[in-house]
Order: sequence, then C-alpha cells, then structure tokens
Amino acid sequence: MIARRKPRIRNRWVKRSIRVLRTLFGPYYARRFAIRFWDGTVIPAQADERFILNVQAPYALRAAFTPPFDLNPGRAFVEGALDIEGDLEAAVDLLTRSADRLGGFAKVSLGFWLHRLPRPPKSTDENTAQLEGVLHSRARDEAAIRFHYDQPVEFYRAFLDSRLVYSCAYFEGETRSLEEAQLAKLDYVLRKVNLAPNDSLLDIGCGWGSLIIRAAEYGARVLGITLSRVQYEETQRRIAAAGVGDRAHVELRDYRDLGDARFDKVVSIGMVEHVGRERLADYFRSAFRALRPGGLFLNHGIAEQSRQRRGYRATGFLGRYVFPDGDLLPISELLAAAERIGFEVRDVENLREHYTRTLRAWAANLERNAAAAISASGLRTYRVWRLYIAGSAQGFASGRTGIFQSLLARPRADGVTELPETRRWLYA
Repeated sequence: MIARRKPRIRNRWVKRSIRVLRTLFGPYYARRFAIRFWDGTVIPAQADERFILNVQAPYALRAAFTPPFDLNPGRAFVEGALDIEGDLEAAVDLLTRSADRLGGFAKVSLGFWLHRLPRPPKSTDENTAQLEGVLHSRARDEAAIRFHYDQPVEFYRAFLDSRLVYSCAYFEGETRSLEEAQLAKLDYVLRKVNLAPNDSLLDIGCGWGSLIIRAAEYGARVLGITLSRVQYEETQRRIAAAGVGDRAHVELRDYRDLGDARFDKVVSIGMVEHVGRERLADYFRSAFRALRPGGLFLNHGIAEQSRQRRGYRATGFLGRYVFPDGDLLPISELLAAAERIGFEVRDVENLREHYTRTLRAWAANLERNAAAAISASGLRTYRVWRLYIAGSAQGFASGRTGIFQSLLARPRADGVTELPETRRWLYA
C-alpha cells in the first residue's frame, strides 16, 4: 500500500483555515470528505469520499462559523463562500454532529483561529424575508406565505412530482417512484377522513390543488383556500384542465375568515407550521367551527421532536431565507390545543421515514434539474432550496423532526363519530 503524501502547504490563510477545520470537525476531519481551497490546495478524504468541501476564499470560514451560528453557515453557502460537491445531506449531518460535540475549550480555540482569518465582506442579504407588523397577524401571515410559496411554478416543477404535491409522500408497499408515492398519499389522506361521494371537503392551505382535484375525482364537493396568489392562479388553471370545475373551487382566504360554512370533512396539509404557538387556539377553533358534528379533520404537519427543546421558531437561516415565522411545535402541544377546542383524537401517525425519502427524491430532482430551477428563480434561490431540502432530510433522518397525521373528530352531541370500528379500512 502506497502511503499518501501530505500536501506541502505554503499559503498562510490555507494553513489557518486548516486549523479551523481540524478544530471544528475533530476526529471527523477529512475522514470521509475532501477539502479543496481557493488556491488549488486539496486535502484528500481518508476513507470513502461522500463530498468535497470547497473553501472558496480566505475569509470563507470566518464568514460561516462566527455567530450567529443558526444563520452564518447557511448564508456563507448561499453567497458562495463555501460550496459542497456531492452529498449535501451528509455534509449537513457531519456539521451538525461536529457542532454538537464542541466543548468549551474547542469553542475558544475555534474562535481564536477564526479571528486570524481575513474579515469577510458585508453580506448583501438579497432576497431575504423582511416582514413587518404583529407576529401572525393576517397581513404578516400573508406576507410570510407569499415569501415562501410565490416562486414561479416552473421552479417547483423542477423538483416536485407532476401533481405539484409539496408535502410528505407515502411509500406504500411496492411503491417506488415519487409520482406513485404522492398519489398514494393523496388517497391515504382521503381514506383517513372516510371521504364519500357528495361529501363536502375543505382543504386549508391547498397548495397547487392536488388534493382538491383528487377529492373531486372521488365525487366530493371541495373548497381549497390559500394565501399564495401563485398557488391560487395555478390551482384555478389545473381545476379547469382536470375538468372538475363543477365540484372543486379555490379561494384566496385566511383560515380565520371561513365564516359560517360547514363541511363534512376538513384537511390541512403542511399548514399548521405557519400558524404559530400564539394562534393555535384560533386555528383549531376555525377548523372545529367549519366541521359539522360527526365530521373528521385530518391535520398533517411537521413537529419538533428534539429532547433539548420544546418547539422551534424559524429564525436565522430558515427564518430569513426560507420559512419566515414558521413554528414547529411538539405533537403533544398540538394535540392538547386541539383537545381544548373540543376535538377528539382518533389516530396519530408519524410518517418521518416517508418524509426523509420524499426529501431525498426532491433533492435529487432539484440537482438533476438545476438549470431549469436557476432559469426560473435564480442561482441564489436554487442554492437556498438545495440547502433547505438537504437540511430538512437530515432533520427527519436523525429524528430531530417528525411529520404527523392526526385524525381528529368533532363528536355529535350523542358522542357518535362517523368512523369504522377498526383501522382495516385505511389499508384497503
């Protein structure tokens, strides 16, 4: 076996950058990843290479790893000071584990070497959320929703399935493709609420209309609501194209403004994350009032599972670049809020592994269709979403976050809910 010769390094900024990386990664340093510096210096991986960390400038590590830590690594990636070739999810996982293991002395040492690197230029913070007004007021919620969802439809087509389902797929049995898994998820949701022909269904936060169109194909009468104008316009187009305009409708409407309308079934997929802890009572109360006695409400949303914290409000990189005002709460808190309003909890299922698989499929699609995504929304947006999707996949794979479908009932006055006696109907 031929021993690898250590590269001879002359550039002082490269030497200091290596000290930073050795301190940060500790025993993981260059084990399964290579490092390439701006001057062409390469530190090879010691074992099977998962990715290459590209340090693009002498100031790059100082830009990435000085406080605030929930913002600067992501911002450095978006602005191109750092780049990853290869498995970005593996890179996020390694950075997360390395940061978790840093003790007090290592943090002091890391800060010392970081401040011996050049000062980075001031960030431009282009295309970041600049929200105003009271947190989770109607106007601010609308601005937050539009920041996240009002990308050109062509951008979402670059990584979603043909139905534009932007939520966790369901890989049932022999299901292999994302396309099949997303259709299986739509059908699974509609089975859970026991949807029957001529039932009325409300979809809170209806996305680009995939569920309301599928429900209309079942013969149901469906209303979808959204605050995203792009989603509203695309859903209108897709309803017309599907020929279900007599049964499916979409409106630009806040969930707090449902009025006196009553529905047999209500679903909400990927909406509760936008509500906020302060508005949970309003959210569940609106769903409860919209549901006739005996009806069912399926609430599908991401929940915080970390033992170290009891909820996560999107700040830093996520709050500024991706998911402004997002609030991930523990499932226990969500269910307790629903019960206080009067809902009866009938079924709770964590689809965490399904979302890991979904996100990995999205990540592969986005990288494969990078040119189309960049053409639609620009390079910075592409880099934001590449990191966001990879980081989300790591969060679900590691168990820090879960994705729960909670089936809630509004019992009739006599206690009856319109559910079969067993769960066999879910898997028919």
